[in-house]
Amino acid sequence: MQGFDFEVIQRVWPLLQEGLWFTIKVTIYSAIGGVIFGTLLAMGRLSSIKPIAWLAGAYVNGLRSIPLLLVIFWFYFLVPYVLGYFNHLLFGETLKPVPVGAFWSCLITFIMFEACYFCEIMRAGIQSIPKGQTYAGYAIGLNYWQMMGTVVLPQAFRNMLPVLLTQTIILFQDVSLVSVLSIKDFFGMAQFIATRDGRPLEMYIAVAVVYFIICFGLSLLVKQLQKKIAIVR
Repeated sequence: MQGFDFEVIQRVWPLLQEGLWFTIKVTIYSAIGGVIFGTLLAMGRLSSIKPIAWLAGAYVNGLRSIPLLLVIFWFYFLVPYVLGYFNHLLFGETLKPVPVGAFWSCLITFIMFEACYFCEIMRAGIQSIPKGQTYAGYAIGLNYWQMMGTVVLPQAFRNMLPVLLTQTIILFQDVSLVSVLSIKDFFGMAQFIATRDGRPLEMYIAVAVVYFIICFGLSLLVKQLQKKIAIVR
């Protein structure tokens, strides 16, 4: 630690901020998209229509059984070719990969993957709502979608909000895995600077401190929120 130089961190902080902003954007958009898609998957898993329930269950269980790192590689390299194939079928364009870009590739990957975990969280939230409220919704003339949208989902979301936010903190940490593709997220940018300038100690300590401050701070906020919205039974 005798050679530790704080000025190195200060000098490259604008670059680290750029990587941090990339990570935050991917986390926020992926969490929003994952919750929406995960809620639809949860409703599909609870559906009385067996093919829909089976397909939703197969998607969730299948993707959760694959390491996230492998999913990142799949989407990063396969999505451009899949989009190119659809372009060829729909518009008759030359069969070639469509450039997606690092941000959109990461976003698609994490929405599709994290939706599986948000699905299980929302499924537990939906099942936690007493059946009597569902029957009451039908009794006053609500259809399925009205009942879910106005009675069940708002309560399920409220009950599961602390768990959803905790999963989002995990998502924020998981985004660092995209650095294996040389994408300059927060960790990837620090890795690039450490290799370029030969200062791994300063970079990795700075990254660890920032991750700790953000994740620990958010976990404390989640704990406070959990106490605030807790329902006394």
